[in-house]
Amino acid sequence: MSVQALIFDVDGTLAQTERDGHRVAFNRAFADAGLDWYWDEARYGELLAVTGGKERMLQHWREIDPQAAAAPDAAARIAALQQAKTAHYLTLVAAGAVRLRPGVARLLDEARAAGLRLAIATTTTPANVDALLRATLHADAPSWFDCIGAGDVVPRKKPDPGIYHWVLERLGVDAAQCLAFEDSANGLRAARAAGLRTVVTRNDYTREEDFTGAWADLDSLGEPGDEARGKVDGAPWRGIVDVARLRAWVGK
Repeated sequence: MSVQALIFDVDGTLAQTERDGHRVAFNRAFADAGLDWYWDEARYGELLAVTGGKERMLQHWREIDPQAAAAPDAAARIAALQQAKTAHYLTLVAAGAVRLRPGVARLLDEARAAGLRLAIATTTTPANVDALLRATLHADAPSWFDCIGAGDVVPRKKPDPGIYHWVLERLGVDAAQCLAFEDSANGLRAARAAGLRTVVTRNDYTREEDFTGAWADLDSLGEPGDEARGKVDGAPWRGIVDVARLRAWVGK
């Protein structure tokens, strides 16, 4: 069966957004609100086990002050923090603080030239996705994607497969004709539960996670002169992930 569509996660997959983008934006929002919360790199790495920004903040709050986190106004306060955080993140992205991971721009260009359909399945907000694509690719980059599933379009976040089911339904393509691209164990679980063969590209925060079930478990997508390394279908592999390679994988 031939590959028809590529479905990408965003944070950590398209770009290393977490450490220098989202984490910094959260801390700026906390400072604006007069909170003494501060997430260093290690603490943020722990919280990444929780999917979704609002959910991450609520988890932190419950750990340090469970009574306040259970107050009637807690949800509204979290929503306000998330709104402020998003504004800071958009500013950081526009300033060039976030860059695409190796091989991402190349593969997107190759996929478009080959007539493959592109989609996004993420828990980050639509505004974050739009800003990242425009700042790192092209002003028209959001239009390159036939479907962008982002934010709260489904009620449950990854590892629930809902976001992938939502995207597949709108693409009108069978899961067997698609490949998902993820960077985290939660993302892999969501994609696999939706029946998608998955390419994982580990990053600094997720390199120690369990990626059992990934079709490809790599350190990047690779570039000429800087090959990706890892395993494909359980066997050691190194090379460049391009359209020909993806078609070969789906054909197996």
